[in-house]
Amino acid sequence: MESWANSGVGRDLHLDMVSSSGTPSTTPRADLVAALRTAIRSGRLLPGTVLPPSRTLAADLGLARNTVAGAYAELVAEGWLTARQGSGTRVADRARKPQQTPRMRRGVPPPPPMSLMPGSPDVAEFPRTAWTTAARRALTAAPHDAFGPGDPRGRIELRRAVAEYVTRTRGVRADPESVVVSAGSGHGLWLLARALGGPIGVESYGLHLHRALLRDAGVATVPLALDDLGAHPPDVTGQSLTAALVTPAHQFPTGGPLHPSRRTAFVDWASSTGAVVIEDDYDGEFRYDRQPVGALQGLAPEHVVYLGTVSKSLSPAVRVGWMVLPDRLIDDVLAVKGDYERWVSATEQLTLAEFIGCGGLDRHVRRMRTLYRRRRDTLVATLASRAPHVHVAGIAAGLHAVLELPAGTEEATVARAEALGLAVIGLRTFRHPDAEDDRPDGLVVGYSTPSSARFAATLDALCLALPTR
Repeated sequence: MESWANSGVGRDLHLDMVSSSGTPSTTPRADLVAALRTAIRSGRLLPGTVLPPSRTLAADLGLARNTVAGAYAELVAEGWLTARQGSGTRVADRARKPQQTPRMRRGVPPPPPMSLMPGSPDVAEFPRTAWTTAARRALTAAPHDAFGPGDPRGRIELRRAVAEYVTRTRGVRADPESVVVSAGSGHGLWLLARALGGPIGVESYGLHLHRALLRDAGVATVPLALDDLGAHPPDVTGQSLTAALVTPAHQFPTGGPLHPSRRTAFVDWASSTGAVVIEDDYDGEFRYDRQPVGALQGLAPEHVVYLGTVSKSLSPAVRVGWMVLPDRLIDDVLAVKGDYERWVSATEQLTLAEFIGCGGLDRHVRRMRTLYRRRRDTLVATLASRAPHVHVAGIAAGLHAVLELPAGTEEATVARAEALGLAVIGLRTFRHPDAEDDRPDGLVVGYSTPSSARFAATLDALCLALPTR
């Protein structure tokens, strides 16, 4: 028979009470000894595991207490278990299985020891103590309904905190009713794609993962031309689009803000066609050599959807983002999201709300802005000294730089970096397949990714990988 230990005292323990031949033996003690040996030998009960008290296990299995005590004593004598006064009965260390060589996952190589891939903050700088304090406060103060089925719009505590934060720091025009919580900006984009349909215009060089996400949502994408002023708005007389996805604060990956004339042009296009502009506020908090550029949404809240997240400012492990939506889109997006919150943990929402409300996010962003500026300056100085023929662009803000390379060297540079244990990515990876190949070879270097302890060694590997001329 199979039994689960579930009394009110001790620990639960599942045992298959059958003999090695698969049929019950004539002795309950022998069955119990065999079941425990099998569980230990197979590794299901690991060395150091505390077993239930004999009284508890006897009650759960419907056995006499002496039967369980005798089985434990037999296994202690054989060396499978240990028993000490005050510490209970445990699986012995000598029962550890011989260590096996871990199997490699087919087709998945181990990650390189160094990385300059864009899109990640320095995860070693995550504010663990402050986050833990915020979590404790948030959970202590949380109402009972926070632990039930959630509102698909997200917790009201987080929507209030987000509305205040983006209004204060990014010039967004928001209130809690216009905010819908998502599991990151990518999830928000997916919800919008399902609600709006397509096609959607995207910058000719942009995040390839977003294009893949839109494709998987069944939405076609159309490239929007890109120059030194930023993306060109769609032609009102051309193909009909439901939306245009842009990165106005800091174009990804080429760098630079969207020019004021283009910002106005995008709003005019949306107003005249009934489409919407989707603003991915990529790296909006991080600027170094220029005044902050407010969100495009502040110009025309009725025509712009604002996407935000803490994946770059805090950590990609905190899977929380938000949309600030025009009133006319809220019901459509919620219809896609569902009747209750099944995407984002309520406890993480409450913790982030507390972290924002107590000023923790502001303090962290300001500290990281200083750290990343130093790293950017070190990158620029190192390249000026060791690779002066490589031009560095897109560095006034954000968490990455574009290194312009001699024609025909991008692929070979990425390969050399990989051979040196350094992960980098070429600029052409971000080109829309239907866009013109009108930019020089280059690398997109995420200088925020390495830890401070690894930064110097990572830059050494980068310089070794770069072409000499």
